[in-house]
Amino acid sequence: MDLRDSVAVVTGGASGLGEACVRDLLEHGGSIAIFDFAEERGQRVASELGDAVIFCRTDVTEEKSVQAAINRAMDAFGAIHVVINCAGVGTPAKVLGKEGPMSMDHFNKVVQVNLMGTMNVVRLAVEKMVQNTPNEDGERGVVINTASVAAFEGQIGQAAYSASKAGVVGMTLPIAREFADYGIRVMTIAPGLFETPMLAGLPEKAKEALSKMMPFPKRLGKPFEFALLVRQIVENPMLNGSIIRLDAALRMAAK
Repeated sequence: MDLRDSVAVVTGGASGLGEACVRDLLEHGGSIAIFDFAEERGQRVASELGDAVIFCRTDVTEEKSVQAAINRAMDAFGAIHVVINCAGVGTPAKVLGKEGPMSMDHFNKVVQVNLMGTMNVVRLAVEKMVQNTPNEDGERGVVINTASVAAFEGQIGQAAYSASKAGVVGMTLPIAREFADYGIRVMTIAPGLFETPMLAGLPEKAKEALSKMMPFPKRLGKPFEFALLVRQIVENPMLNGSIIRLDAALRMAAK
């Protein structure tokens, strides 16, 4: 799909991996609707980037909130060609901790945001995407979801996070098969350790220790490298129904 004159929805687009995608897509001719809960940050990013970017305060777990954001994106740009789901939470918790069993509210919140939120945005955005005029390949759109290497090698304390991301991995192929009839591709990226707000609060020594875990290159991933893969997926029509690990050959240890 040609990014020029395309319209993308990016959840979690106010920071981290999502923000990197917003900036890269804009640089290559796209218009973007940022769906994010962080209103102040989202408004600031949209204001900085100009008229081709709008911010929609969005709770991805709430149908009405997502539908309102979808409608606003359609009103602003007239179509949706690309959906990039980066919104997520990763608060750790042991199933049986020092204070007793894990709260089911904790487990449910992580699953609701990471898995249910992803599906919520996909289903409502694709309802609009199927209305697009297909290109010469018959393509109408692209959906890119974000999982994690934790979907495959979850660490102690990541039961909720790993379960939610494994769900994103698991639904990739069936959705891609279903959307093939509409000319819409579906891909999932499973990133390793990246320099995002989720890791920003760690002490420098902890970041150095994480960097040493990486086989090569021996550093944390940079958000623009995630955005680069997103753009390559959008532009390469043969990428469909698969999960791509973006992790410098990292395989997570138990803890």
